[in-house]
Amino acid sequence: MLKLPFKGRRGSYEIDMTNGPLLGKIVRFAIPLALAGILQLLFNAADIVVAGRFAGSQALAAVGSTGALNMLIINLFMGLSVGVNVLVARFYGAGNFKDLSETVHTAILTALGCGIALVFIGMGLSRPLLSLMGTPADVIDQSVLYMRIVFAGMPALMLYNFGAAILRAVGDTQRPLYFLLMSGVINVLLNLFCVIVLRMGVAGVATATVVSQCISAVLVVLCLIRSNAPYQLDVKALRIYKSKLLQMTKIGVPAGIQGAMFSLSNVVIQSNINSFGSIAMAGSTAAGNIEGFVFTAEDAFAQAALSFTGQNYGAKKFGRINKVLINCLLLVTAVGAVLGAAAYFFAPALLGIYSTDPQVIGYGAQRMLLVCLPHFICGAMGIFTGSMRGLGSSLAPMVITVFGTCVLRVVWVYTVFPLFPTWQMLFLSYPISWFVTGAIQFAVFLHLKKKAQSKMAETTPPSP
Repeated sequence: MLKLPFKGRRGSYEIDMTNGPLLGKIVRFAIPLALAGILQLLFNAADIVVAGRFAGSQALAAVGSTGALNMLIINLFMGLSVGVNVLVARFYGAGNFKDLSETVHTAILTALGCGIALVFIGMGLSRPLLSLMGTPADVIDQSVLYMRIVFAGMPALMLYNFGAAILRAVGDTQRPLYFLLMSGVINVLLNLFCVIVLRMGVAGVATATVVSQCISAVLVVLCLIRSNAPYQLDVKALRIYKSKLLQMTKIGVPAGIQGAMFSLSNVVIQSNINSFGSIAMAGSTAAGNIEGFVFTAEDAFAQAALSFTGQNYGAKKFGRINKVLINCLLLVTAVGAVLGAAAYFFAPALLGIYSTDPQVIGYGAQRMLLVCLPHFICGAMGIFTGSMRGLGSSLAPMVITVFGTCVLRVVWVYTVFPLFPTWQMLFLSYPISWFVTGAIQFAVFLHLKKKAQSKMAETTPPSP
């Protein structure tokens, strides 16, 4: 196991979150994270473009039809990486390197276990679940093939995400960006080679995805092994520490359930979007893709709130937690407002990339008015969620978010929307649910912070 000559050492990639000015450090943390998210969106789009342009419409439908189902299953496991982030940030901030090392080794084995479980889930349930979703007969065989190949690579995906969570928790968002860039470029090149040269169709797209995920997983694991830092990974010392796994699960499972509930509420919204016809569906899909870039930029600051809060909680610097919240709120509001406004005002040009049909562009622009323009409210909501998780509370943000965003949105769809069944009224549910959720989260955050501070004071022995 690790010896402890590491105290006080910080690598050039790490950020000291517990001392000094916060604003610049939060920006330094968030920018690589936002770029990584945007790159991921672009690489995912490349999968769809290659499938649609070079393998045909059925291949495009097969790849697209599995997206929501894949995320519904994966999110349940991916939430555990949130628990990893919180624990690593807390122990790193406190200088508790023994617990930090135990968390890292538990996390890597847990990632492998989750990945193996997902292989069997994806292989066994892909066809029944896709049939249950009403996947057309002329597409389902290719959809099942694509999903099974993608799920064969789940151990690599889990390893990368858990490993990246460890690095983010200590302030290193640069190396995960480099790893993602390298694997993403390889993904695009393999897509083109497998689909155009080898004519593998959806199997080629899926194979390219799995290979790129394996590369990113190897890179992040090697990074942890070769690191001369408290979070160094010693393969020979890999084992599950029960107490760390329980803490990880306590924080991570609610986060996973929250992600799954988001997927379910989006299915309900999508079913009502479908009622407006294929032109409206196309406009909504295009607008939703553009909104993804705004959300990704905002989510980088939510991740910053989680890591910075977690480290300062571990270091018992509660005054800095307030400053972290304020700085993250200011930054996410500015970024969300600017990007949301830009996306809306340039909507015709941006939507024109996806379709030249004026009706499609019209539907997309209306959605962007109601969703993109006020998207900074969603960004603020994410800051409160990250801050609460940084304090070690994952159940409260899950309950609030599921109620305020998912349940409220579904209630809106089945009560208000039938009275005024317009396109605008359907998407008005987004900003309203964000505002209600954010207001509740802010009040609960203040309560949790006060409670955590009192608990820490009670368990800290008095100075001699």
